[in-house]
Amino acid sequence: MPHPLLRAGLAASVLVLAGCAHLDRTPPEPTLSPAAFQQRMAQLEATLGERCDVSDRRHDELTRRQETLVADVREVGSLLRGMNTRLDALDTEAPDPVVVARDCAADELGLANKMVLGRSEWIGLPGVGTYLKARIDSGANTSSLSAREITRFERDGEDWIRFKLGLTEDDVVVNAVRDEWIEAPIERRVRVIQATGEESRPVVTLMMTLGSFQEPVEFTLSDRTHLDYPALLGRRFLMDIAVVDVAEQYLHERPEFPGGRPAAEAERDQDDAELEAEAR
Repeated sequence: MPHPLLRAGLAASVLVLAGCAHLDRTPPEPTLSPAAFQQRMAQLEATLGERCDVSDRRHDELTRRQETLVADVREVGSLLRGMNTRLDALDTEAPDPVVVARDCAADELGLANKMVLGRSEWIGLPGVGTYLKARIDSGANTSSLSAREITRFERDGEDWIRFKLGLTEDDVVVNAVRDEWIEAPIERRVRVIQATGEESRPVVTLMMTLGSFQEPVEFTLSDRTHLDYPALLGRRFLMDIAVVDVAEQYLHERPEFPGGRPAAEAERDQDDAELEAEAR
């Protein structure tokens, strides 16, 4: 018979082996259903697709930058070749200087077609038949002519005026017209406010010449015998026609009329030094 201790040992070994076998047993991994497997595969494909799209966009951006850089390099190369060509031409021959025409300031200001007047000028009155000295005064609105014995009358239902030139012995004119009557229709009347009070003056239109200019000009009529010039040209005449250079005088030739002195002798009649000294 086996020894009792041997049997006990065998029994203990059997129990230990049975316990170890029980401890090493792990539950099996769960298996995926076909639907779950397809879902996992779809997620993996979507993830891979997004990564591929990002990679393609980066590649396209790098390609565009490379193309732009290549184009810039080619343009710089072309410019350098052109500069080298021009430098070679400069070395071989000296070209004539280039004259760049610049518009005059008068053109920019719209003054190119305007006549330049001095502070005093000779004017002509063809309808009267005489020349007169005129002061150029942009401070006055309307031109003025010295007149005396101003008489209003009516002709064909219209208001007319009859007058003689208001002249002094020193005024340079064609002597034959000093006491001649001049008749003209009244265009309108203007109010003139002076220190002595308010005055209404008639306005007439007379043909006037000044250099190459010949057009009808409006004049107010008043006695100017106490003033230095028998005629005054105001800004209504100057506007759009002339500009004034106050440093000059008598820039235009004196007109000639029958009975008057020739234009070549005008210089001896246009010394205004005494008049200007009195004005100062």
